[in-house]
Amino acid sequence: MEKKRERYDVVIIGGGAGGLTAGIYCGRARLKTIIIEKALVGGLATYTNEIENYPGFPEGATGLGLMELFHKQAKKFGVEFKLTDVKAVRLDGEIKEVETFRVIYEARAVIVASGGKPRLTGAKNEENYLYDKGISFCATCDAAANTDKTVMVVGSGDAAIEEGMFLTRFASKVIVSVMHEEGVMDCNEIAKAEALQNPKMEFIWNTVVDSFEGEGRLDTVVLRDVKKDELLPVKVDTCFLFIGYLPNTELFKGMLEMNRAGYLITNERMETNLPGVYAVGDVRDKFLKQVATAVGDGAIAGYGAEKYISESETYERQILNHGAPSLVYLWNAVDEGCRALLPVIESAEEALAGQAAVTRVDIYKSDGIARRLGVQEVPAVVYIRDNQIQQVLSGDITLDKIKAMVK
Repeated sequence: MEKKRERYDVVIIGGGAGGLTAGIYCGRARLKTIIIEKALVGGLATYTNEIENYPGFPEGATGLGLMELFHKQAKKFGVEFKLTDVKAVRLDGEIKEVETFRVIYEARAVIVASGGKPRLTGAKNEENYLYDKGISFCATCDAAANTDKTVMVVGSGDAAIEEGMFLTRFASKVIVSVMHEEGVMDCNEIAKAEALQNPKMEFIWNTVVDSFEGEGRLDTVVLRDVKKDELLPVKVDTCFLFIGYLPNTELFKGMLEMNRAGYLITNERMETNLPGVYAVGDVRDKFLKQVATAVGDGAIAGYGAEKYISESETYERQILNHGAPSLVYLWNAVDEGCRALLPVIESAEEALAGQAAVTRVDIYKSDGIARRLGVQEVPAVVYIRDNQIQQVLSGDITLDKIKAMVK
């Protein structure tokens, strides 16, 4: 059975903090926008019991409550939501396709906000205590809630040890389960030395998690000594897992550039290697993965998608001019030299009336069209015919030189 097709300006894959923020920006720009989320709108943040470092909430907020506000705001601006799984994507054309079980969504721009998932231990009963029931993946989020408590950190890489040391500012004791021999850790040597000297940190070597136990909420982590094959129950208030993170990027392999760990690579504009495709939040290669940084990513991508669509329409309609001769003046409104050439461009428009259409493109706020034309410095005049760039004039721009381009 042929799938139904629906057309949107923007399709956002993933409804976490980054995707919701991008949706707010796109919706407010009056773009027809849909967010496709396979699980719970709000993403991993909804599982965080308390968020105290998001600006504007001095008393803190629950992750679920904060994401409900994001959701409500996106809907206010007309963003549509579809709770389903994305099965396939085709992103390399002018019109991108996002395929679900029943529908193929077509769009001019796609924002990937598919997030990721923490790597789990695979120990018994683990699924019963995830997120707000005793197993955490974010020390920054949950450290304050563990003030004067005993916590466990599983892992010995840089993230595990650095987050463990951060937890010592709050917890009375931080127990670290390390699968290696005593003194052997996966973190850098500086972090290792500091951790071993920290009086609040206790290390249990040669151990992995065998099971998680507790009535309703985690209260015991049962470790297994891999050398002695003995079980060691450890009473804790919270267990933090720092054994890796898996980005949800399987759909995009072979299409979007990613690093060895599978995170999508973007520039500061959240642009991927494909035009009109953006990535935001935990799915991209970035320094800090937090709600606040995902919001920033989403704002940039939402703004970028709106500019991309607007510039695409201008490019096709005015710049290419349906294959007819076209002159494009690329300039910056705040540059005095660019402004001084405006009378020359006006004279060229009069002199070449009927021979070439003249379009002025101010790159002050967005240089998207200039980048499509391969122009890095302005002022510049680009001559296009038969949808192909024939010549680029920069530097000493005169009326005679412009007229000579069209001959």
